[in-house]
Amino acid sequence: MLHSGHVAFLEEAAGYGDLYVSLGSDRTVMQLKHRPTVCNEQERKYMLEALRCVKKVYIGPGDGKMDFLPLLDVVKPDIFFVNSDGSDDEKRALIESRGIRYIVSSRKPHEGLPARSTTNLRGQINP
Repeated sequence: MLHSGHVAFLEEAAGYGDLYVSLGSDRTVMQLKHRPTVCNEQERKYMLEALRCVKKVYIGPGDGKMDFLPLLDVVKPDIFFVNSDGSDDEKRALIESRGIRYIVSSRKPHEGLPARSTTNLRGQINP
């Protein structure tokens, strides 16, 4: 469920340069969250690519929390930008071992808007 928190995160990331997004596949989301996505991977990709701050979106071809790994050799990023929920020591070590700068988002909502999370929004929809 795309919400203002996602857009704020993507705009923050784009502040560092061209933004290439690795989107979790439907299979990966099911593996990690044990529930299907609201919108399938092609619809989520379309919505992200429609945002002016996003240069290109790839659907992660790997598995699990490191599903983006095969894309590192394709995109060759200078910076890997991740939110605090998606950050861990293993991921940081792997990214930095490739000479890529690892940045964890501060997760600030857009000015004047409330902080949003998919989990909270799901709870509001399905009380």
